[in-house]
Amino acid sequence: MILDNIPILSILIWMPILGGIWSLIIGDQQEKVVKHFSLLISLATFLFSIILYYQFDNNFLGMQFIEEFYWIESFSIKYHLGVDGIALPLIMLTSFTTVIVVLAAWEVIDEYISFYMCAFLILTGLMNGVFAALDSILFYVFWEAMLIPMFLIIGIWGGPNRVYATIKFFLYTFLGSVFMLVALLYLYSISGSFNIEDMQQTSLGLTAQKLIFIAFFLAFAVKIPMWPIHTWLPDAHVEAPTGGSVVLAAIMLKMGGYGFLRFSLPIAPDASFFFATPMILLSLIAIVYIGFVALVQEDMKKLIAYSSISHMGFVTLGFFIPFGIFASTNSLSGAVMGIEGALMQMISHGFISAAMFLCVGMMYDRLHSRMIKDYGGVINSMPYFAAFMMLFAMANSGLPGTSGFVGEFLVILSSFKLNFWIAFTAGLTLILGAAYTLWMYKRVIFGEAIKEEVSDLKDIDARESLILFLLAVVVLLFGIWPAPLFDLMHVSIQQLVEQITQSKIL
Repeated sequence: MILDNIPILSILIWMPILGGIWSLIIGDQQEKVVKHFSLLISLATFLFSIILYYQFDNNFLGMQFIEEFYWIESFSIKYHLGVDGIALPLIMLTSFTTVIVVLAAWEVIDEYISFYMCAFLILTGLMNGVFAALDSILFYVFWEAMLIPMFLIIGIWGGPNRVYATIKFFLYTFLGSVFMLVALLYLYSISGSFNIEDMQQTSLGLTAQKLIFIAFFLAFAVKIPMWPIHTWLPDAHVEAPTGGSVVLAAIMLKMGGYGFLRFSLPIAPDASFFFATPMILLSLIAIVYIGFVALVQEDMKKLIAYSSISHMGFVTLGFFIPFGIFASTNSLSGAVMGIEGALMQMISHGFISAAMFLCVGMMYDRLHSRMIKDYGGVINSMPYFAAFMMLFAMANSGLPGTSGFVGEFLVILSSFKLNFWIAFTAGLTLILGAAYTLWMYKRVIFGEAIKEEVSDLKDIDARESLILFLLAVVVLLFGIWPAPLFDLMHVSIQQLVEQITQSKIL
């Protein structure tokens, strides 16, 4: 490979981190320089992720672009990086989202702009580190460190109740992660290594696996978040600035799903099989119950936040359906379909949720309200905006031809292989998703104007049009032609399924 001697994963981690520090050094006195520099760093990071994609071998089993050297040699802790077909699309999603967030803040953030750009660029590097880390302690350091910039983003640029939201966000996610650290230390005591791949090969008794699974569950389920430990997310979304909401929904929720794929399922496969039924039940509750909760929301941001929880229920459903399929049919292909659908749903939701939050943010910047009742007749003053928002609303509803349909369809199809009623219940999201999304769209865009200010709203400018256009292209591209993503992830997911269908009990 051309990149064999280039530490491209380190570049994807440390270039945005160092760029963020340099943005802070430049300072608010040179606002234009900060903005252009931050955009340059985010574009360069995304460019490197594209190069990584083109150099990635889709048919190679195992990790690629390995970087490894001792970090704390006395404890065998290494700076160990690598990617497979599961991590790479999430790194690309992270890098793309950062470009969007920097553009979105261009004319909106008017105070502490250098600090704002610094926080997001550092957050990008840390999130890339989570997806690339192959040493469990390195993973944990990146996992916990990314809470700090997000804490500051919500706490400084958030809404009136930002202090409450930030403390709740931090406590929920930090306390859950403590249990993960305990599990990692136990695994080290058994395997003698902090290497994640070594931990995946370690034989464990069923009781040990159950305890490890529960510890990982408390960390990853909070991050997704799964019902009933989801209550921090709506508060964080409502109080966060638009960029914070975009990163929360598009990237940070996906880290919980990634954790299940990298730790819970391969390290504790027997426990994953044991807990598959309650995990499927919790996923179905999230899909249906949270869908009804979204239906009654009057705050657009809170509605989209609950929508995210419902859609992420599809992700966990797709992760645990394979255990039932393999047990009943011994079919690896059916199991692969469920996880591929779940990972596709993660990527798609990243783009769609980002677009929906940006649409709400663009309206909020003009009218300074997120309440549905304060709008109506927006199409008359913002026709181009209304057209873009219609596309994203349809994608959020799972319309065929958009990326929102592909993942949900595969998860429902794999559910049919296990049980009709599971598939039927999961399929209710197509009705509920359309109900709460299109009802909101109808009242905001086509409803009767409540405030006179709505008729004076200015349509989206060139910068905003570019942001929504880029997201629209991706949503349509992966809805019509998802093959590049499936080709990228198929071998890695097939290897994962073969791994989790083998018992590790001594």
